Amino acid sequence: MSKRLEGKKAFVTGGSRGIGAAIARRLAAEGADVAITFAANGAAANEVVGAIAAAGRQGLAIQADAADPAAAATAVEKAADALGGLDIIVHNAGVVGYAPVDQTDYAEFRRQFGVNVDGIFAATRAAIPHLRDHGRILIIGSVNAHSVPTPGGAIYGATKAAVAGLARGWARDLGERGILVNVIQPGPIDTDMNPADGGFAPVLTPLTALKRYGTAEEVAALTAFLASDDASYITGATIDIDGGFSI
Repeated sequence: MSKRLEGKKAFVTGGSRGIGAAIARRLAAEGADVAITFAANGAAANEVVGAIAAAGRQGLAIQADAADPAAAATAVEKAADALGGLDIIVHNAGVVGYAPVDQTDYAEFRRQFGVNVDGIFAATRAAIPHLRDHGRILIIGSVNAHSVPTPGGAIYGATKAAVAGLARGWARDLGERGILVNVIQPGPIDTDMNPADGGFAPVLTPLTALKRYGTAEEVAALTAFLASDDASYITGATIDIDGGFSI
């Protein structure tokens, strides 16, 4: 690894598994100390912290409910205190649910917006006093922000469109401090929530130009790039990583 994030302090929500775990490991491999949050799986979170330590970096796992604004803010405070400030924020925690509009209710609407939007706002607001100038805020969104290939994805797609809008506005708000704000929008990625051999795969795989699912490590590589000085003139962008799913 290039160690292009040497000495940086990173905070990754939902870092115990899947894309979040891959991001935490990649940031540590490139030289960052990393705090992660997890909802319930403490054993998995501790495994990620162990991998961070094995890379020679400081790791920390914080239990927090991303849907609870107070818990999200407290997690940021704990991470900043433990690491000595923050340089990189990665909002990865998220939930998904699929049902047509006539088969869902307001509770499900609020559940998805609570984690996918409210939690990101609360954590970002709490992070601003701790985030150093020329820092990074990265949001793991989804191509469903602009492409809903199957019925039932309206709420999830709306949450991802919402955070893309927040990112564009925050890029303006924080630009004078040199803080870059970008959204990474994965397409079909092989995780335990959406495995490459799972129920959605026969529908989604043929829609990609590459005829395969992506990997969490590929998303992590893009995240590390956007967190680095190599991406110093990219802000307010939504970047698809979807194997041509959206073209």
